[in-house]
Amino acid sequence: MREAPKKYMNPYLAGFFLGFVLLTAIYVTGRGLGASGAIKSMVLQTVETVAPAHANSTDYYINQKQTHPEGPLKSWLVFEVIGVVIGAFLSAVTSNRVMVKIEKGPGVKNSVRIAAAIFGGALFGFGSQLARGCTSGAALSGMAVMSFGGIITMFSIFGMAYGIAWFFRKLWINKVN
Repeated sequence: MREAPKKYMNPYLAGFFLGFVLLTAIYVTGRGLGASGAIKSMVLQTVETVAPAHANSTDYYINQKQTHPEGPLKSWLVFEVIGVVIGAFLSAVTSNRVMVKIEKGPGVKNSVRIAAAIFGGALFGFGSQLARGCTSGAALSGMAVMSFGGIITMFSIFGMAYGIAWFFRKLWINKVN
């Protein structure tokens, strides 16, 4: 018989810890947190490995090689994301929450929910490249240093999320009228 899952951390305490981690990252590295840079580094390495001729003939990849001469996977952001994944797994293990579960509304097929998640993730990744950073980098880190752009980004992210959520609500709620 499975043990009941433990309660989540107090959200105010978790927010305090997030702020502390962000402050520490800014102090130690001179930069805030963000995950899109790690994904970009992984894509750069993949293109270099799979299509080296393309990587050596495209201005974008040449510029990135000059920016990261030691290699894209040596970026501290890659290690940040690896640490987040390991930390999340350890948190799930200690809280008895390790499981594979597709969260969705009862009238939605697993394939639809998975396709929507993949499409949304790809769209979010594309948007993070257009914005030159993900929500963590642009909004959270931007607001931490009182950047006007970071504040506008945060309002835009939440405003757009609330505006679009209505159209996709049936993926999560029980009954749509």
